[in-house]
Amino acid sequence: MSNSWQIKHRLCEAINTHDLHRVLEFYSPDAVLVTPSGVAEGYEQIARFYEQFFKGFPDFHQTAWLEVACDDPVVTEWTFIGTHLGPFPLPDGRELEGTGHRITVRASCVARVANDLVISHQDYYDQLELYSQLGCGLVVAR
Repeated sequence: MSNSWQIKHRLCEAINTHDLHRVLEFYSPDAVLVTPSGVAEGYEQIARFYEQFFKGFPDFHQTAWLEVACDDPVVTEWTFIGTHLGPFPLPDGRELEGTGHRITVRASCVARVANDLVISHQDYYDQLELYSQLGCGLVVAR
């Protein structure tokens, strides 16, 4: 596998051990992380994104189950699991306190690596799937 894949695998290991300092070592200082919950640019915002997941799901873990055989971009399908024990942000800005609900969410990501650092990382997952598993339902805005 290419060096890009090695970087992505090490990033995944750091995420699974909740080592935020190590997670950030794999990102370029001006990296962009795009997720269904928004865009994070640079270390501070990227750290905030991961902190929210690590705090909300202390046992958060992701497992890749498909890696597309290309070097750039690095494309992965994966599943993330966890138990909701801490506060986690809702789309309207409020926080949902721990529910004890176990989640399993399917996802995919596309990452670009340059100079051995992730420069862009897009995560795709269904927020409705996540929030439904947390016990949240849809509300019609009026």
